Amino acid sequence: MANEYAVNTGHSTGDYVTINIGPSHPAMHGTLRVIAQTDGETVVKADPEIGYLHRGVEKLGEHLTYHQFIPITDRLNYCSAIANNVSYEMAVEKLMGIEVPEKAQLIRVIMTELARIADHQVLVGILGVDLGAFTPFFYLIIQREEIYEIFEWYNGARLTNTFGRIGGVEADLPDDFDARWRELKPNLLKAIDETDKLLTHNRIWMDRTIGVTAFSPEDALAWGFTGPCLRACGVKRDLRKDEPYGLYDRFTFDVPVGKNGDVFDRYMIRMREMEESIKIIDQAYAMYREMAPDAPLMAKVPKTIKPPVGEVYHAIESPNGELGFFIKSDGSEKPYRIKIRPPCYMIYQAFPELVKGEMIADLIACLSSLNIIAGELDR
Repeated sequence: MANEYAVNTGHSTGDYVTINIGPSHPAMHGTLRVIAQTDGETVVKADPEIGYLHRGVEKLGEHLTYHQFIPITDRLNYCSAIANNVSYEMAVEKLMGIEVPEKAQLIRVIMTELARIADHQVLVGILGVDLGAFTPFFYLIIQREEIYEIFEWYNGARLTNTFGRIGGVEADLPDDFDARWRELKPNLLKAIDETDKLLTHNRIWMDRTIGVTAFSPEDALAWGFTGPCLRACGVKRDLRKDEPYGLYDRFTFDVPVGKNGDVFDRYMIRMREMEESIKIIDQAYAMYREMAPDAPLMAKVPKTIKPPVGEVYHAIESPNGELGFFIKSDGSEKPYRIKIRPPCYMIYQAFPELVKGEMIADLIACLSSLNIIAGELDR
């Protein structure tokens, strides 16, 4: 009898209970699977299994023209598809030496920052749901829907936007953008404030997030972290500041950083970054309004895109971190090779290390705070 108990708990025999978490589990987002060995409630080892959403995206790129690949990029991080579109388009433009008109760049900034806010709203809302705090989800998701209304009103799509073109954007901002932004901005700030009041100083929330799956800046850099997960560890790196692209060097905004790299800091970074994105949109829209109504939206690009023989890598600061595209051209109308550098892939590699020795419930909190999006993880 004593030996049976030992097998169940693993305390004396080294035999642990194996728990299969996902992929058909609400907290695993339907596509992630973790095989965890547990000692009671403690995670001894966690093996993530990926590939449930693998679609051969990079290989597809070798069989499509440069324009045809834009809709495929929608399906990477589908919570902020516009950021994927812009990153890919800028890589092709860099390869071809295309100078995008300033007005188009401002529209890209406005839409990309709206996508960042929407992405962060999803993360904070779902993190709350995963930890039993359901109410903030409603405050945030209502405002995310308002952002999606703007996307739909701009180009007809809410989630997979296929935003922009190689060389610029397909359309100007609609005439009533000013009225929509004036209505949306205070509601966004109010939702952030309400979420702050509900969660940030809530004793239960603090107990469930502070010190949970903390990570040092040295470890984060060694694992290739970027974006909010890296900044949560105290590393002040943001490509919009450190390697400015587009017009980001003209905007004034702060880069929030944390101290401990735990779930709480990852949550706080997203909360503060939403406020900074609102500041950037305000500045970009002010600059946009000073431009002539007939200012160009597209650079002069040939109908058939044929970059010269060569290769390029270009990355932007997406909501999840450094999102880069490597493209090799053989001079034809289709890429010879496309390789994507998604932030999720590097971050998820560290998952077993992050949750080792933590409680099972903390595994769920950790996964949610990392914002692993299977679309860009698997590709």
